[in-house]
Amino acid sequence: MIFADSPKKIRVMFTPFRDGLQSSFGGKVRLEDFLPALELSAEVGIRHFEFGGGARFQAPLFYLGENPFDDMRKIRDVVGPDVDLQILTRSVSGVTLTTQSPEGLALQAKLMAAAGTTWDRNFDYMNDVDNMVATGKPIVDAGMHHQACVALMGLPFHSDTVHTADFYIDIGRRLLEGDVHIDSICLKDASGTTDPATIYNTAKGLRKIMPPEMPLWMHTHDTASTAVACYMAAIHGGCDGVDVSVRPMASGTVQPDARSVAHALKGTGYALDIDVSRMREIERMLSEGMKDYAFNPTTTAADARVLGFPMPGGAIGPNVHMMVKAGILDKYSEVLEEFPVVVEAGGAWTSVTPGSQQYWLQAFNNVMYGRWEKIEAGYGKAVLGYFGRTPLKPDPDVVKRASEQLGLEPFDGDPLEAAPVNIEPAEQALRDNGLPVTEENTFLVMACMLPEKKLELNEGLRLLKGDAKIDIPLKETDEPLAAPAVASAGGPAPVAGPLTGPVLNRVSVREGGKTRNFLVTVEPANGGGPATATAPAAAPAVAGGEGEPVFSTFAGSVEITDILVKEGDRVRKGGVIAQVEAMKATHDIKSPREGTVIAVLVRIGDEIDSSVPIVTIA
Repeated sequence: MIFADSPKKIRVMFTPFRDGLQSSFGGKVRLEDFLPALELSAEVGIRHFEFGGGARFQAPLFYLGENPFDDMRKIRDVVGPDVDLQILTRSVSGVTLTTQSPEGLALQAKLMAAAGTTWDRNFDYMNDVDNMVATGKPIVDAGMHHQACVALMGLPFHSDTVHTADFYIDIGRRLLEGDVHIDSICLKDASGTTDPATIYNTAKGLRKIMPPEMPLWMHTHDTASTAVACYMAAIHGGCDGVDVSVRPMASGTVQPDARSVAHALKGTGYALDIDVSRMREIERMLSEGMKDYAFNPTTTAADARVLGFPMPGGAIGPNVHMMVKAGILDKYSEVLEEFPVVVEAGGAWTSVTPGSQQYWLQAFNNVMYGRWEKIEAGYGKAVLGYFGRTPLKPDPDVVKRASEQLGLEPFDGDPLEAAPVNIEPAEQALRDNGLPVTEENTFLVMACMLPEKKLELNEGLRLLKGDAKIDIPLKETDEPLAAPAVASAGGPAPVAGPLTGPVLNRVSVREGGKTRNFLVTVEPANGGGPATATAPAAAPAVAGGEGEPVFSTFAGSVEITDILVKEGDRVRKGGVIAQVEAMKATHDIKSPREGTVIAVLVRIGDEIDSSVPIVTIA
């Protein structure tokens, strides 16, 4: 048991409105649905919130049709000027999933501060101190509190050299000796897999070398049901602050509920600096705002298996949602079993975004395509050195395969120098689309630019043009659509006269000022016309003549990201005819036979499933 020598208040950073939303729903929650609960939280005296960065920058932009900077400004207006609002940034990746240039990171810091941010918690998933120093400077220059992280993780294999207390203390020492101002240090365990003893020894060791006035913070997730024990260990070791949440966005893959931590501290001399008696009011209002959202049991329940697949709570939820959407949730356990393999072979970087996604996608590829047969781009660049130095040396065979498959040489230089400078291309894209060229618009476009992604799919451009993708994890209902589908221009031609068989057509649905495009199969009423089969392999003939349709290999919904053939092209068996995005990665769709493309039935940006033909080949 722990006891304070004298009463001590433990500072609280309240997480339901960023990490809670991310860990439960991948951040895909509309601002209007949680803003009243956030306002109440400020009214009852909470003075430090996490409100942006991480998936709460990407999700509004990618899936909600909301400008993340507008969301941040509205939150600042609600809580007033005296509350600390904190974002989460990812070192060389900033708030994106790839490396950013120094110019891009400077613009990011400027815009975040202007949108109301007072604290920036910055981590590097490699624990590369040079990266942390370089990316901390824009934060300091923008006038925000710079909280530097030591990223923690419990290894799914044994090592005496990395992810130990001595390893973490050395990182903290080098950060303090680095050429950048640091206001506080955070021990960040995104996967909730570090054992309490390691946390205690790390906190105790860091406290000895930190300035006494510098706060030491602790962040973890309750995925393995150990978060409260870890917070007790951290506080006993000298931590001054912890992250807590509140139901329904607490425990499971999220941070522990504030009431659990407060209860564990009773009688110890330690106490949280918030009034936990008001949590019930916040919970009630948050539950009301979230009543239409479908909570997935995988994200709300504890799962001790995470100790063998150190996956952040903020990534488990989104990946489960994506697997459900793509119709491949049956592969979940197989991907988990592959996790230790990709962690050890990669070099044991910390499983936090983007590193967790790199681990996940490589494990996924190993399951779907065979081990190391398809190196995921982010994982490959990580083992090659483009995100910084890995804690352990990566497997030489994996490095060789990554180099061959990605066409990149191993790199031991500065990741920031190798990052693309995308400000000017983003500005040009705005001009080409007739959009205002402002710093904020430029960053929205730039933050969504990836080498493998076509500009027409850029989520920043789509948001600014009013064509954002809407994907909200709401409960299913039997209610009819609010507005009828109307055939749009382009795509398969409408059919005149009575239907005698199924016909594929493209429709657009407008709802709430947003447009979504679909391919639908219209069948005759009352079973008229020829009999039709429901299996994809027996799909109807389509405009363009008889032929064999080619479908997505994913049963669920995926997005067409590229079409590599056109009508009249000759294709070989196994040749790539299109690419789709599933699990935030690109996957090839290959021709099942040799022949000639007689019809292309989709467009880039369409969402389809395995019942919708992509092309027909004769």
